[in-house]
Amino acid sequence: MNTIIVDNQAITPSKIICIGRNYVDHIQELGNDVPDEMVVFCKPNSAISNQLNSHHLQEPLHYEGELCFIYQQGKFNAVGFGLDLTKRGLQGKLKAKGLPWERAKSFNGAALFSEFVALDTINNSLSLTLSINGELKQAGGISLMMYKPEQILAELQTFIALEEGDIVMTGTPKGVGVIDAGSEFVGQVLLGEQILVSQTWLAV
Repeated sequence: MNTIIVDNQAITPSKIICIGRNYVDHIQELGNDVPDEMVVFCKPNSAISNQLNSHHLQEPLHYEGELCFIYQQGKFNAVGFGLDLTKRGLQGKLKAKGLPWERAKSFNGAALFSEFVALDTINNSLSLTLSINGELKQAGGISLMMYKPEQILAELQTFIALEEGDIVMTGTPKGVGVIDAGSEFVGQVLLGEQILVSQTWLAV
């Protein structure tokens, strides 16, 4: 089982729960409809990786930077930066046929995470940035989310049991795109202007 680091301790999440279409600008950039209810899908523990791949089984991958939270003791108590990797072409074909997204979203290496840091409270000043080769590509945060973290947790708990250490990815702001091999990705989590977490990956 794969692990992530929370306050310098290794934790093994049983699963990753992902919220889709949570930023209006991202919905528009992909030409999707605004959903009537929260979009939820899961990635298995086996999707977690430290290596940022540009391809999987010869298919190009797209990046999506996200604010991610750790569930412990009945609440979200730590935050980190995550990359949700997607086979965009395959996802489009599956969606057109009304089929599940797992083949496009849950493959090995489809989820990368920074270290997580503890949080006492979660407020609208929490945000993320993603820069690629020194150029800012994504920026957004709780203030722009359709569903805030407390709403997400409450909704999830109506139909799924969260285990200690599970990760919840809260959706991506606009600016997603293709991963090019050799590119340097820098993801950050900010509280106001304070950098809480910074993680660098080199795409292969």
